[in-house]
Amino acid sequence: MEFLEDIAELERFRPDAGEIVLIPTMGALHAGHESLVRHGAEMAKGRGACVVWIFVNPTQFNDPADYARYPKTLHADLALCRRAGAQAVFAPQASEIYPKDSAVRVPSLPAVATAPQLEDRHRPGHFAGVCQVVLRFFELVRPRAAVFGEKDWQQLQVVRAMTEREMPETRIEPMPTVRDPDGLAMSSRNRFLDEAERTRALAISRALRAAADVPGVQAAEETMRRVLVESGIEPEYAVVRDGRTLLAPGAGPKRALIAARVGSVRLIDNAAWPAGG
Repeated sequence: MEFLEDIAELERFRPDAGEIVLIPTMGALHAGHESLVRHGAEMAKGRGACVVWIFVNPTQFNDPADYARYPKTLHADLALCRRAGAQAVFAPQASEIYPKDSAVRVPSLPAVATAPQLEDRHRPGHFAGVCQVVLRFFELVRPRAAVFGEKDWQQLQVVRAMTEREMPETRIEPMPTVRDPDGLAMSSRNRFLDEAERTRALAISRALRAAADVPGVQAAEETMRRVLVESGIEPEYAVVRDGRTLLAPGAGPKRALIAARVGSVRLIDNAAWPAGG
């Protein structure tokens, strides 16, 4: 497995790599990320290379303290990528991605990044930073496909819509959320939960399960909020939305989405609604 630290090394790697399947991450990798890398390696087999990017992107953090404490575990991340079958890891410094002598454009944001008033409301500027860095990496790597997990559901829809417009030759490949045996969605932020907080956090997946078979959108939303509040969690949102636009649900597939703080840790999760929908 090759370790690429700058754009020059990436440019030397890329011509002989064949079709690239890109796994975008911010590091602090866990078993959920490993499933993405394994899937990407399988997609690339015999045709090209699975490349993992590890980059904690400063432009998508609206809270500088959150950016500063984001976990960095590069040595362990490289071992995971090697084990999962990646051909290369691209882990540049911020100065490589955002050089001082040139501006890195922010593409115009799709409606799903600004209209739903979910993550866009609670993390102002977040999706501008996400779209900026994703487009920057896509332009550098030129992947045939990029694999994203479904846990960040709104982000997945934002990236998909932006890519369709800006880089239509790249396919976005979604992968299901990976959970711990107790149901908690895997997240790099889970390591900040103490034992009591982690127990309380289980109410998030429990709320999604409780709402899955409740008929009616309003009743499902009320069920999610009740389960969370009974566990001492005040949600930022607990809603059922259209699965693609994240606006008011219509006749198409729907998604139940939750964001909540457990102690100092902000967690998100989602599931198809109704169950099997």
